Amino acid sequence: MTTRYPVRIAHVIVGLDVGGAERFLVRLVEAHKNNPGFEHRVISLTTKGVLGPGLEKIGIPVTALGMRNIADAPSVYLRLVNALRADKPDVLQCWMYYADLLGGLAGRQLGMKTILWGIRNSHFESGGTRLKRLIRKTCAWLSHVVPSSIVCVAESARAVHEAAGYDNTRMQVIHNGYDPESFQYSDMARQSLRRELTVPDDAIVIGSVGRYSAAKDHASFVKAAAIAGRDRSNTYFLLVGRELTAANETLQNLIDATGFPERFILLGERPDIAACMSAMDIFCLHSRTEGFPNVLGEAMCIGLPCVTTDVGDASVLLGRTGLVIRKDSVPELAAGLSSMLHKPGTEREALGVLARRRIEENFTLAHAVEKFEMLYRPQA
Repeated sequence: MTTRYPVRIAHVIVGLDVGGAERFLVRLVEAHKNNPGFEHRVISLTTKGVLGPGLEKIGIPVTALGMRNIADAPSVYLRLVNALRADKPDVLQCWMYYADLLGGLAGRQLGMKTILWGIRNSHFESGGTRLKRLIRKTCAWLSHVVPSSIVCVAESARAVHEAAGYDNTRMQVIHNGYDPESFQYSDMARQSLRRELTVPDDAIVIGSVGRYSAAKDHASFVKAAAIAGRDRSNTYFLLVGRELTAANETLQNLIDATGFPERFILLGERPDIAACMSAMDIFCLHSRTEGFPNVLGEAMCIGLPCVTTDVGDASVLLGRTGLVIRKDSVPELAAGLSSMLHKPGTEREALGVLARRRIEENFTLAHAVEKFEMLYRPQA
């Protein structure tokens, strides 16, 4: 069979706000920016979000189908079919349950042979609505007939979905990949942001990145921070992500209860994650559930010493370069943060160096891109 070049890939995703899957999609597309063998376009079922304009700036067509809620699904599905029919992609890559379902059915209706599904989580209970559970069960049934391949971000994600009825013969794991050269520490960004936020020069900043949700468990982080920071007045806490603002009354009440709310900085959703992480001294992933935690790998690229809950493949990613603690335990999370705070600065820096080196040696973007390219190219 003759391979057609360039290979045209259409990505279908629910939205393009800042999240782990969304940022990895951007990195994957950017990796082919100067490669004439692949052409990408992105279709968001909702809006162009925060990341869409950036993709358009580098020449990637982005289409937003405007879905507001599940009632819009039938009309959005028709617009999706029309968009794919007009574009005639060689590969349809879908990201997460809703996109897997709508995109997969649209691709099969159009007779597409290469349809990739994406599985990003390793846990079902946290934050799962009845609708989401129904869609997941439907996807499990359709997984035997719709996708040509199912790409899992983690071994833990693969195991959970196989047990839930997904077709294991179509599943494979491709871990997130990172480009340490383009995502790295910046002293200029650190100094600029810390001045903007009026963080004292001698402060130790513990940072967290991730949208506000039950799965991310910000409540445990704030409670643990209250314990770890009680006797260290130079410790500040920087939270970055959707809905992490003072307007979030539930979160703000938890922060007020610590007794030192002035040491918590809520930045909300931002596109400059590398700059935000550069302003940190310690990174904390406090989730109840993850697949392959994108932000943890990004923090390791920056060279931050990390404390993480033992969720998904977090321990696989971090290895022995940081602290892994049990999830859903405020005392253990507080102890982990305190342990990292009490380490000499030189020891924390050494852990950060090891963390970045682990990414460079085991989890590069080039490795992940190569695996995706094997799926993109038509097979003889």
